[in-house]
Amino acid sequence: MSIGVAIIGSGIFATEQHLPAVKASSNLTLKAIYSRSLKSATALNAGVDIYSDDSGSGKTYHDLLLREDIHAVILALPILTQPEFIEAALVAGKHVLSEKPIAGDVKRAERLIDFSKSDKVKNGVTWAVAENYRFRDSFVFGKGEVEKLGRILGFRTTMFTHVKQGGKYIETSWRKKPEYQGGFLLDGGVHFTAATRMLLGESAKPTSLTAYTHLLQEHLPPVDTIDAIWQTKSGISGTFSVSFGTSLSGSEYTVACEKGTVTVNRGKVTVTMVEGNKSTETDFSDEGTGVKQEVLAWAQSLVDGKPLETQSPEEALIDLEILEKMLRSGEQGGKAQILQY
Repeated sequence: MSIGVAIIGSGIFATEQHLPAVKASSNLTLKAIYSRSLKSATALNAGVDIYSDDSGSGKTYHDLLLREDIHAVILALPILTQPEFIEAALVAGKHVLSEKPIAGDVKRAERLIDFSKSDKVKNGVTWAVAENYRFRDSFVFGKGEVEKLGRILGFRTTMFTHVKQGGKYIETSWRKKPEYQGGFLLDGGVHFTAATRMLLGESAKPTSLTAYTHLLQEHLPPVDTIDAIWQTKSGISGTFSVSFGTSLSGSEYTVACEKGTVTVNRGKVTVTMVEGNKSTETDFSDEGTGVKQEVLAWAQSLVDGKPLETQSPEEALIDLEILEKMLRSGEQGGKAQILQY
């Protein structure tokens, strides 16, 4: 039996990623689209029922949630708006897949998790938080390779780009003048914390950090650059450097282990063994963004009745806390921060 699903939000990500992913799943049937405006919802050309704040009586988000043929919703809304939509869907008895970050800050995320476990949630429905990097084939493969190479000795994550004015994401109003902490570093940075954590695994889980933050481009407030050192529970440390406002470019995730190193770099995984210094490269250039894989996995989890740990709100909370603590450390001149989760 196919699961009736609605897409909530009609922005860039919903258009380019969620809509094709839903259509690719045999377990999902798209029933409706909601957006704040009828114009933006209609622009998706999805061929399904449209709901919006300006569509008149019977066509609001809450009206959509009353439909018995809609069992689940996928949300991709502005960061500060999304939590109330999550709560409303859970109260209405709908399964939820919401885009990262889990919330604008740790306190709001904690309240959301508490809400999701309360008796206000109907019909035993589940809430999953999307993080497509956990489903990208290169990172899944890279994690497996790290696990073969013994104790982790160190790591480094770098992601450098320059978000220029006029680009499709920066010209989104809620991103251009962010009312949430970190700006692009929150919106995009949780991807990189999630990917780094995935490669490190539980044995090298981050426990504390120190960071410096900077604003290199005036149009990317409040800060666009982080340089940090993470300490892990195994005692080793590594570096995490991300900038959305630099002339440097490229991304690289490298984990050094006793028997060799693993590097994930834009759809390619390189494993270099200590013995013999032999390197092998595995190409995943056709992996896409990972959104298709994560939506398919989420749909299958609904069919199986078994939520995925990789999509749990608790995992998303850890990603957010690391990012938030790096921002706090930067505000305090590099003061060390202890991680709670």
